[in-house]
Amino acid sequence: MKKFLFSGAAILCLGAAYLALWPVPIEPKAWDAPVDAGYVGAFETNTRLANLERLPIGDTYGPEDVAYRETNDGLRIYVSGHKGEIIEINPVTKDFRTLANTGGVPLGIEFNDEGTLYIADAYKGLLSMTPDGTLSVLTDSVNGTQIAYADDVDIGPDGVVYFSDASTKFGAEAIGSTMGASLLEIMEFGKTGRLLAYDPRDKSTRVIADGFSFSNGVAMAADGQSILVNETGTYSVHRIYVDGPREGECEIVLSNLPGFPDNINDLPDGTFILGLISKRAKFLDDNSAKPFMRKLALRLPAAIRPKSENHGFIIHLSADGEVMHTLQDPSGDYPQTTGGIVTPDGYLYVSSLSAPELARIKLK
Repeated sequence: MKKFLFSGAAILCLGAAYLALWPVPIEPKAWDAPVDAGYVGAFETNTRLANLERLPIGDTYGPEDVAYRETNDGLRIYVSGHKGEIIEINPVTKDFRTLANTGGVPLGIEFNDEGTLYIADAYKGLLSMTPDGTLSVLTDSVNGTQIAYADDVDIGPDGVVYFSDASTKFGAEAIGSTMGASLLEIMEFGKTGRLLAYDPRDKSTRVIADGFSFSNGVAMAADGQSILVNETGTYSVHRIYVDGPREGECEIVLSNLPGFPDNINDLPDGTFILGLISKRAKFLDDNSAKPFMRKLALRLPAAIRPKSENHGFIIHLSADGEVMHTLQDPSGDYPQTTGGIVTPDGYLYVSSLSAPELARIKLK
């Protein structure tokens, strides 16, 4: 019996030592997460995003961003696939075709007026695709540092391309997945994300702002003077002035969101569509000021680590960051909603980090 008790005690000691001392890749920083008010007020729960129509995208998954343009053959919808694809969809027939494969993980996509598609590829950097499908790497470094996690992209009125580098410490390719790298950046709260700008005229890349806990969605304001940037790790949206009398200033226009903000896209009327990829994780909020507990969580088997929950959520924002209305699906049937766009045919197209199809709903 004594031998058995000794063995049991030794196992417990080894387990405790493992949970306390086993190396993990993060060095968490303490911070005070805002109290999660939940789905109240402007975020009151509804089911307006339920029963979405699904459009096939082929043998891939994760149509993470969506764009559109008018072609000689009519309106076409474009998505980025998680296996490297840039996919074109006919919204009438629902036929699709793969135009190119980046060889990486394309996330944010945006067309310029000439039909060139700019692509934020989490593995490759900032890319472009010409109308004939030719891919080029425009930039993969800035100031001697690698662009480790290009995430979302938008274009200024002068043609300058703004894009987020979500984490300079936890690169998507180095970690082996976009989700894995994002979890590490957010768990650590090292605030290594940044906003970059690429100027096609002289092919230069510069840092516009940094110090973000996973800088994610990027959208240019209608006046061309500021950029909205989602900071996923703090549940907030920042406005960064890149031109005009307030150039260089930064302000928070929306905070304490009830979920993790992902993509943001501007609409022709100057408003924005913002996606929340999931509910907030209670463990992260409860332990924001407890770095050791966040380290401990990474030492647990993956199956029992704290997980976020799906909750389909799209927010329509005014130009000033006011919540105009929301579309939600508490069931999370279309998982990990990253954002959306509204097209001239009256549809809201909804993107996802993990779904095997693109989704849409007809707006009234």
